[in-house]
Amino acid sequence: METAVKTNWNIDNAHSEIAFKVKHMMISTVTGYFEDYSASVETENEDFKGASFSFTAQTDSINTKNSDRDAHLKSDDFFNVEAYPELKFESKSFDGSTLVGDLTIKNITKEVSLDVDFNGVAVDPYGQTKAGFDISGAINRKDFDLTWSAVTEAGKIVVSDTVKLQLNVQFVKA
Repeated sequence: METAVKTNWNIDNAHSEIAFKVKHMMISTVTGYFEDYSASVETENEDFKGASFSFTAQTDSINTKNSDRDAHLKSDDFFNVEAYPELKFESKSFDGSTLVGDLTIKNITKEVSLDVDFNGVAVDPYGQTKAGFDISGAINRKDFDLTWSAVTEAGKIVVSDTVKLQLNVQFVKA
């Protein structure tokens, strides 16, 4: 019986972006990023079906292009980066279009389902084989104890509970 050969892929940080979007006061959207992260994929197939995805981000690397807001997000009201320096995702299944796995934020683990567009594989001018994915989904931040909330005088919620995830990632064949 032959054993399938597994191929390892590592994230290409220079060609990847880990973003999230949250409604602010229900009238505009704020985009943030994690700047310090690592990810890998292990697969036996060229179409990546059944692949294992692993992702870790340093919560202290959060960047919303506003230092006061970033400081608030790093505080105990949200990520508490001192106590919980990382968030993690480990996949359970990937059928080619849906990625299911465990997301852990602040030591709380919940199963999430993400939509995936596999954009294919290409060889770059330097001979490196790369694979590209667009991954999206949404979580409820309160499921992960990101519970800070405020209401304006007019009764508008300052921060939506729904956080949209948008990962545009490229992996390099190891």
